[in-house]
Amino acid sequence: MRKVLIANRGEIAVRVARACTDAQLTSVAVYSDPDADALHVHRADEAYALDGRSAAETYLDIGKLLEVARRSGADAVHPGYGFLSENADFAQAVIETGLTWIGPSPEAIRALGDKTSARRIAVAAGAPLVPGTEGPVENAAAVRTFADEHGLPVAIKAAFGGGGRGLRVVHRMEDVESAFDSAVRESVAAFGRGECLVERFLERPRHVEAQVLADAHGTVVVVGTRDCSLQRRNQKLVEEAPAPFLSPEQHERIHASARAICREAGYTGAGTVEYLVSPEGQISFLEVNTRLQVEHPVTEETTGVDLVREQFRIAAGEPLSLTEGPTPRGHALEFRLTAEDPALGFLPTPGTVQTFEAPTGAGVRVDTGVRSGSTVPAEYDSLLAKLIIWGEDRQQAIRRARVALEELSIRGLPTVLPFHRAVLDHADFTSSEGLGVHTGWIESDGAPDLAASPYLAAAGAERTELTVTVDGRAVCLGLPAELVRALRGGGGGSAAGEATGPSAGGAPEAEGAGAGVVTAPMDGTVVTWLVQDGTEVSAGQELVVLEAMKMETAVSSPGEGVFSRVPLQGGDPVARGQELGRLH
Repeated sequence: MRKVLIANRGEIAVRVARACTDAQLTSVAVYSDPDADALHVHRADEAYALDGRSAAETYLDIGKLLEVARRSGADAVHPGYGFLSENADFAQAVIETGLTWIGPSPEAIRALGDKTSARRIAVAAGAPLVPGTEGPVENAAAVRTFADEHGLPVAIKAAFGGGGRGLRVVHRMEDVESAFDSAVRESVAAFGRGECLVERFLERPRHVEAQVLADAHGTVVVVGTRDCSLQRRNQKLVEEAPAPFLSPEQHERIHASARAICREAGYTGAGTVEYLVSPEGQISFLEVNTRLQVEHPVTEETTGVDLVREQFRIAAGEPLSLTEGPTPRGHALEFRLTAEDPALGFLPTPGTVQTFEAPTGAGVRVDTGVRSGSTVPAEYDSLLAKLIIWGEDRQQAIRRARVALEELSIRGLPTVLPFHRAVLDHADFTSSEGLGVHTGWIESDGAPDLAASPYLAAAGAERTELTVTVDGRAVCLGLPAELVRALRGGGGGSAAGEATGPSAGGAPEAEGAGAGVVTAPMDGTVVTWLVQDGTEVSAGQELVVLEAMKMETAVSSPGEGVFSRVPLQGGDPVARGQELGRLH
């Protein structure tokens, strides 16, 4: 390998570009229109435009990516995580084009990406498992039948996805239909397929995973364990390594079954085998992620293994640099820094990072895809950066993390920083006696009481940044928000024009907005209406589902009355503050 095309964006593209520099490889970045001035574009040795805004017409367009590889002379492709990283068709296309695919084989991706076959592989490998369906279920009635037999709660999860997308946990029978519809809908949006499995769900489980490396010479190594229990909407927020408070027996069971699963699947590359661990100690296989994980730095910091460099070695046909799992040194925590307001249910909030000031000191690492002045587009997920803290033990890592989170400053848009600071003052997470958090902790009993971000109130900013191309070079202009809205609306600046799509500078409040007016809480798109026009609704009843930054948010009724919808359909864009309907 000489030249690596990084088929991704954001902080993982920056991370891979840095690893290319270390390995003396040339890195090639790609970028969409909103990412024209993104950090990964500048960090790579070369960068090529994908000409488009949405993920579908840029980072998910296999033809465009392969064309960039041809134009740039790249001889290898690293997919990062997300997007096409677990797409077997993309891996196959890369290989058939004559390029080196830095990842597992298409056959392994298909076998482990399909949760039905992954479950069969886990059974053959003797991995611990809870009861589950043999294959995808056809409808909500089948979910009810399974729940009648095995009891609640049950997990409905996308058969061809991962990362928490297309996953819904049902605790009440009356929620089966809505949960099934939501899981299918999100699965189709995220992975292009809607098939879903059903499994018995462990109550208040921990999420524990094993980082695996496997080369083409028969070596399979578990590099270490991680705990990723602190999640919102089944998406991880805080991770740590090694997974704390596991018994020697649990540790051995996880390591042995993870190796066995990867051997059974004929796996090569970096991958993660995920498990749920109940409060009683029961372990159940969850899934295999056939890619690099967002949380990989905590394993690197506690083992000294550069996982991206190992991916390069494996793809080049070389043996791993290690033949057995290393003994962890110290403890590491990772805090995902996302553009979300935790006080408002982790509401996604795209915008401009006015200031990004990273902390310094012993044991501090920051992997970032943004800098001061960066724009966070609404088209992609909300991850800005990751703060990784190492300490000689878990308690020292927690103490260092408190200092680093106080020093860290991100201004200009809401972030989860207040949540992270509050978590480090909560005994459920910081206790030296055991881990009190679980995958549903935030929703059920642990979310701290936080004030809404002041940046939401200021989202109707006076100035909006717009990237334009001049003589083939990206130039970022600061323009009045009203002018940008007029340009996007066709030049007229009319109310109709403003309503045609999300505005980077936010949207004005709906005219005459009051207690009976329901407005969009963020820029995004309509996924589906949950009530018909003219329906009598109660306070708190969910009315419509919106999607922004790859996350679904249900908008609820502020009171009782008859709800009149505005004429919006699934897929239509909405701006923050735009009227969705009124109560009468």
